[in-house]
Amino acid sequence: MDAITTSIFDLFKVGPGPSSSHTIGPMRAARDFLGRIQGLSGTRLTVELYGSLSATGKGHGTDRAIVAGLLSWTPETCDPDVFLMLLEHETVYPVRLGEQTLIISAEDVHFVRGHHEFPFSNTLIFKLWDGPQIQHQEQYYSVGGGFIQREGEVPSPPPLPPFPYHSMTGLRQQLAQADCTPAELILTNETALTGRSRVDILQKIDDIYGFMHRAVERGLTREGILPGFIQLQRKAPALYRQAQTRAGTPDSLFIFLNAYSIAASEENASGQVVVTAPTSGASGVIPGLSYWLKHHVQATPDQLRVGLLAAAAVGFLVKHNASISGAEMGCMGEVGTASAMGAALLSASAGYGIEVIEAAAEIALEHHLGMTCDPIGGYVQIPCIERNAMGAIKAYNAYLLACSGNHTHQKISLDRVIRVMRATGEDMSHKYKETSEGGLALSSTEC
Repeated sequence: MDAITTSIFDLFKVGPGPSSSHTIGPMRAARDFLGRIQGLSGTRLTVELYGSLSATGKGHGTDRAIVAGLLSWTPETCDPDVFLMLLEHETVYPVRLGEQTLIISAEDVHFVRGHHEFPFSNTLIFKLWDGPQIQHQEQYYSVGGGFIQREGEVPSPPPLPPFPYHSMTGLRQQLAQADCTPAELILTNETALTGRSRVDILQKIDDIYGFMHRAVERGLTREGILPGFIQLQRKAPALYRQAQTRAGTPDSLFIFLNAYSIAASEENASGQVVVTAPTSGASGVIPGLSYWLKHHVQATPDQLRVGLLAAAAVGFLVKHNASISGAEMGCMGEVGTASAMGAALLSASAGYGIEVIEAAAEIALEHHLGMTCDPIGGYVQIPCIERNAMGAIKAYNAYLLACSGNHTHQKISLDRVIRVMRATGEDMSHKYKETSEGGLALSSTEC
């Protein structure tokens, strides 16, 4: 199997919520298509959406994301408040093709219902028409975490990292041979894969934490109702006030973690800027844990960097050997992976080695196996927001279990759990994978 060549900053991407598969990925696909049709002429543009992009794309804002990409916006730099207003008042938008201007509107984005035979659930087909003829067409797949693939594209092979691995077994072997820490190995690979200096990489990790923690802080102060017909009341500010009044009690750890994780998740649900960790739908777990580490344990910047590098290693393994997409794996691919990454972050930042890091990640992921993705109304709100808080708490408990016992007695490896995760996702009914056709989503009429 090929070595992992994913960059840290492909896994942790900045962009508007509420769903990396439904907003960041489609925006990137639309912008890529825009670049490919420059120099061509046509009369109109259409986009077809399949899978959960069709089933829940309205609730996730996929139509807005496509318009934004065709306007040449990027997830990293777009204003989330302006993004949320797309298609709200204006009905048509100009798309520049060299000297020509075409018009895109909501009527040009087609939500195609029913099953399909494309290789990935979340499929987008962009078409440039010249009268009744298709002038140019591209097919894209949004595969989770804002990652996209274009049909037929064979990307240039990245450089082979100095320490190649594709499994936890392989990673452990490389660590033993190199006699270095997981953070050192991941950092060395990152410099080779991206050409960035270590100073630049560490600064970008600090920047990623900055985006995460600002999302937490915004969420702790914002009251009111989240967008959408559910009319869900924000909880984070009240939880935070409760945590402050109970500081020093046995419950305070959990209340603070809940408040921080829910704060970031509510910011995601309202379409504000978050960091995929590894997806937008799971963007509350690692921000909540790391904010708690910084402000309650006084973790140093270096400890937080070491933690994020270990979290990245776990995220790489799941993405490479299973999937981080809710449309492919259900919520175990999103919050389950985030919880495993969070457990690794806690272990590494506390100074533990690869044995405890692996055990913690394995425990956290094992106890998310089979978790469905069944958002009510297609909104990343119920059960998604509270599920992030639960993922953070599970990550903390997995860390406690891993560092308190004898890791040599651990019977199940992380590699094995990831294999089981993949098989479980393949067996899971499509109704429970981001389509809002089963589970809690069927209770939407009661909200």
